[in-house]
Amino acid sequence: MEVVIVPDAMAGGELIAEAMAKLLRRKPDALLGVATGSTPLPVYEALAAKVRSGAADVGRARIAQLDEYVGLPADHPESYRSVLRREVLEPLGMGMDQFTGPDGTAEDVQGACEAYDKALSDAGGVDLQLLGIGTDGHIGFNEPCSSLASRTRIKTLTEQTRIDNARFFDGDIDQVPHHVITQGIGTILEARHLVLLATGEGKADAVAATVEGPIAAVCPASALQLHPHATVVVDEAAASKLKLADYFRHTYVNKPEWQGI
Repeated sequence: MEVVIVPDAMAGGELIAEAMAKLLRRKPDALLGVATGSTPLPVYEALAAKVRSGAADVGRARIAQLDEYVGLPADHPESYRSVLRREVLEPLGMGMDQFTGPDGTAEDVQGACEAYDKALSDAGGVDLQLLGIGTDGHIGFNEPCSSLASRTRIKTLTEQTRIDNARFFDGDIDQVPHHVITQGIGTILEARHLVLLATGEGKADAVAATVEGPIAAVCPASALQLHPHATVVVDEAAASKLKLADYFRHTYVNKPEWQGI
């Protein structure tokens, strides 16, 4: 696992967007896995700027969704499909025909989960999966003690998660769905390159457990240690609990420039 410590969120966004741009130059029809939330927004903003300047071409690129609410209509403004349309597809000038995601409105939810896993496989697999991390170490909606071999499946949201997400639903927790579909950890690990972005002191403990702790289901993100190409990009605040921070800085500064991340 490579750890890259950057000055701030904007620098992290630029670094990851450049990695995406390089991937697209090498493989124009790359499948990019994206996450929702505030943390990845600098990545999408930097990539959109590259598209506008001609430094990146997403004309043939494809976007894959990480998770989705169950029972929320696809056109609901807070469905993750709608959020990604606003925050990723439209700024990049991409259409919904370049997007794939799980069907959160399906009557057969388990069937929809299995169908999404198959769709990702049929698409050739995710080339680069962008991830955020929760303060408890969760990735996607794989909460602590999720199986490290899990596939795309339905998960029940904790009460705290529903309270936290109520701000997107006019502060009304009753509007927040109880269930989500999420790529499992086993599914996530099948992406060719995993890039986790974490910013802020509140993520420091989770980052330290992910990078320097044991591989354990209590910290789902620690499964990234099993991946042959995993990159953790953190700002100084999120890196503040890393014992090997100086080592990570040294190795990144001295790595061959052509390697990228």
